[in-house]
Amino acid sequence: MSSRPNIIYVMSDDHGYQAMSCYGSRINQTPNLDRIAEGGMRHDNCFCTNSICAPSRAVILSGKYSHMNGVKTLADHFDGRQVTFPKLLQGAGYQTAMIGKWHLGHGGDSDPTGFDYWSVLPGQGKYHDPVFIEMGEKKTIPGYVTTITTDLSMEWLKNRDVDKPFLLMCHYKAPHGPWDPDKKHEHLYEDLEIPEPVTFYDDYSNRAEAAREAKMRIDRDLPKRIAKYVAPEGLSPLEGKKWQYQQFIKDYLRCVASIDENVGRLLDYLDEEGLAENTIVVYTSDQGFYLGDHGWYDKRFMYEESLRMPMLIRYPKEIAPSSVSEAFALNVDFAPTFLDYAGVEIPEEMQGSSLRPILKGELPEGWQTSVYYRYWMHLDEIHGVYSHYGVRTEKYKLIYYYGEALGASGTTDRSTPKEWELFDLEKDPHELNNVYNQPEYAGIVMELKTELDRLKTKLKDEL
Repeated sequence: MSSRPNIIYVMSDDHGYQAMSCYGSRINQTPNLDRIAEGGMRHDNCFCTNSICAPSRAVILSGKYSHMNGVKTLADHFDGRQVTFPKLLQGAGYQTAMIGKWHLGHGGDSDPTGFDYWSVLPGQGKYHDPVFIEMGEKKTIPGYVTTITTDLSMEWLKNRDVDKPFLLMCHYKAPHGPWDPDKKHEHLYEDLEIPEPVTFYDDYSNRAEAAREAKMRIDRDLPKRIAKYVAPEGLSPLEGKKWQYQQFIKDYLRCVASIDENVGRLLDYLDEEGLAENTIVVYTSDQGFYLGDHGWYDKRFMYEESLRMPMLIRYPKEIAPSSVSEAFALNVDFAPTFLDYAGVEIPEEMQGSSLRPILKGELPEGWQTSVYYRYWMHLDEIHGVYSHYGVRTEKYKLIYYYGEALGASGTTDRSTPKEWELFDLEKDPHELNNVYNQPEYAGIVMELKTELDRLKTKLKDEL
């Protein structure tokens, strides 16, 4: 049996850290996800570089930012001919499998590459009786998609070559909309009232127009997309909003409960087979998500709830149990980290850094203290979020809404106002007060713009 670590990378879709008890959730319990945190490290400052599904997945595979890997928007397909960490692990003797949600295009060079076995959902996939594309062949599998994804993962694990290390990427569709729970959990939380987020009644005053114009409000926009969230007649607007939040968040949490149980199945298998000690287990989401925060659902904005990703990682040989890191980690760092653990050389074209020292509890000299973010899908038809980029440091966040598509997929609209937002994260952690134009922050603005320019140059994002 190889001494190199096995890797199980579990990723859900749209699972906000606010809905995980190991992150202090006020709204649910996730005992099996907590097992990973208790046995390893919880990252409190893990961020995505582009908060939307396909682009984040491309960043994770390639170790490169969206403008370098070619997937800036949902309309872009991933070019599988480029270097990815699964390809490199496969070339180094790892058995590799990709099971579940792919969401990077299908056919030709967009099919999963670098995997000995793959069985993936077409597009978003269905919650019930989903179609899977197994090595190019479509199959309908009866049942619930989260359970099926785990079943397929377990089957692959049980039939692997035990003399080789493995990489398993187990990607859940849940808890992405339309939030259809399985039968076991369909009545969970039925008699409870889930607490509302502290920013649920945000009125978007003293913020950029982009926040006021976004089409992501639970009370106004969600019912237009999903009929089951239309409020009953006879309710006042306030009563309707409260009702809609309860329906949405309970369905969402029911989907999370299924994920948690199925992650428990994977962890139990590792324990039963004596594999836990030499297996890196990661749980994360492709980005964060608004769970009524600012009155919204979805992601996209650079505000904390969608910028911040949950990230749990367990590896008993190197990572201390119940450890917590405040160091900045990015999804572009995942690929170099896995390669580092496997003893595979990290290609120069990868733009992230290995998190291995951080996971050991060390902080290397010159470690990143700022995050560059860019969202490209200007005024997409459904969500109406403005294109923007920005920088986050330990204390501040500067966002620029540049108001046009600039080469991204979508319609260019040069009439959209160009605006800046600055948030003092120490004084205003909920990002309700834009202080960009306040004189006392003029020096901070200059410093952040300099850092933003430095990062754009370093990362070769030509605007």
